[in-house]
Amino acid sequence: MPNNKLLSKIPFYGIALIFIILIVSLFKLQVVQGEDYKQIAEENYVRIKNIQPVRGEILDREYRPIAINKPSYNLYIILGKIREKDKVIDFVSRNFAIEKEKIKETIYQNRFRLYQEIRLVQNIDYEKLIAISEQLNYFPSLFFKTETRREYLYPNHFTGYVGRIDEQEFSKLKDKGYSINSMLGKSGLEKYYEEMLAGKSGYEILQVDAAGNNLQFFKHNLEKKPENGESLILTIDNELQEYISSIFPGKAKGCIVVSDIKNGEILAYISKPDFDQNIFGNNLSTDDWNKILQDPSKPMLDRVIHGTYPPGSVYKPVMAFLGLEENVIDKKTKLTKCDGGMQFGDRYFKCWWEKGHGRLNVVDAIKQSCDVFFYDLSTRFTLEQINNYTKKNKLCVRTGIDLPGERAGFFPTKDWYKQNYGRYISITGQKVNIAIGQGEVLVTPLQICSFYAAIGNDGIWKQPHFLLKTVEHQKNTTFKQEYLPVNREHLELIQKSLYKVVNEQYGTGTAAGVYGVKVYGKTGSAENHMGKETHAWFTGYAEWEEPEIAFVVFLENAGHGGSAAAPLARKIVKFYDWMMKER
Repeated sequence: MPNNKLLSKIPFYGIALIFIILIVSLFKLQVVQGEDYKQIAEENYVRIKNIQPVRGEILDREYRPIAINKPSYNLYIILGKIREKDKVIDFVSRNFAIEKEKIKETIYQNRFRLYQEIRLVQNIDYEKLIAISEQLNYFPSLFFKTETRREYLYPNHFTGYVGRIDEQEFSKLKDKGYSINSMLGKSGLEKYYEEMLAGKSGYEILQVDAAGNNLQFFKHNLEKKPENGESLILTIDNELQEYISSIFPGKAKGCIVVSDIKNGEILAYISKPDFDQNIFGNNLSTDDWNKILQDPSKPMLDRVIHGTYPPGSVYKPVMAFLGLEENVIDKKTKLTKCDGGMQFGDRYFKCWWEKGHGRLNVVDAIKQSCDVFFYDLSTRFTLEQINNYTKKNKLCVRTGIDLPGERAGFFPTKDWYKQNYGRYISITGQKVNIAIGQGEVLVTPLQICSFYAAIGNDGIWKQPHFLLKTVEHQKNTTFKQEYLPVNREHLELIQKSLYKVVNEQYGTGTAAGVYGVKVYGKTGSAENHMGKETHAWFTGYAEWEEPEIAFVVFLENAGHGGSAAAPLARKIVKFYDWMMKER
């Protein structure tokens, strides 16, 4: 029995012993070694270091580079390590030609990020880096890092550019892993596909002392590797893109687009004047930025989707379709005889051909671009009918191209006219102007290209787009397909008229003809209030065994579309023909 009592008390003694050990240990920690551990706790910190992924590159349809990554030497500062701020600012300003105020502003904006790495200067020449590396020994707050920078191989608007994230952008994106040093897509494809290109950031958990030095206590497994961005394969053909850019007239302002009729792929996309996107990664000064913004030629304006213009006579097929679909005209109908103009009330509206075209049917009216035919046709419809039908043909509405900031254009309503011109404004006169693409109706060149591509594609409208696929994945994005509100018989009638524009005597676009290729097109000369010369348009499509490419050539203040824009279209079709035979 005594032995059993002793055994029953063993668990009690064990528990008591454990408590005694704990009490002694706590006494030792808090009293004997308390000051030592307090000092360690106060002088050491846990920090999370953001690791940025490598941005995906941008390549053309043949995997040729458009926007790539190159090594970049960048100067960083840790504000918590600054000893003499004025000397640091003077050193950076003197060696890197940066205004002191700009450096002070960067320091002030990041004043609460004492132990984060803040980029001060980017894309430093290697020679400069070598020359001043030793001097950094006197400035413990400064250090160099080798990273990557974006390089754009030729100027264009569609890729856009990346720039350093600003405070407002950072506040929105920091939860997605962006750092205050991140480069962010600011425009174009760089912005539209930012999430895909940027990848996902990683992190490393560090234990540092009060001076910010890494103690490497958490060297193992406390990190997450970044996921690099995906590289985009575009629909663009670099060879075609570069050729068109090379033939674009001198200092002219305008744009050219070439697309694949069957699928909406953008093969070439030129807006002039353009700009070198690389300036945004080279410590661009405020003065240089203001010069770009104040340039009267507006090089930052993407005229393909951000510019809106009166379409001129390239709009006439819309009116022709409307007349045919509503049975107001047929292929034989001849409207008012053109004697060089037409009277409406107290106003006389001239035809571009002052001698007059006589009486024409719809095919010849488009071929010779007779204004009077369409003046007369406009009187058979309300403004609302014309508005609705225009938008059903995907004009004056956004195409949905994979670029940010696309503009819709504009089609005026009766209420708009009354608000802007008074309640007694004559809507008839406004309809007459709109019928030939003049007045207040505005479109983008991309809308015109896509509309004519649909005419060439048997009335099937394909959403224009740039993304073909990524290097890592096949394309999983679907693009819209819609149908023009026109039947096949009427469509073929307008196709016939567009062929005659280029290939028959008295056609206004004969300068676009190419031997051995069926070229269809329409000229346009749109009046504008900003210059004496009209805007020049030529748009259409080219057919080999079947229709392949659509195009639009638009030149601001260049004169007549038949003489200014059509010859450029001819060169483009000839080059495309040669290029396809060579491949």
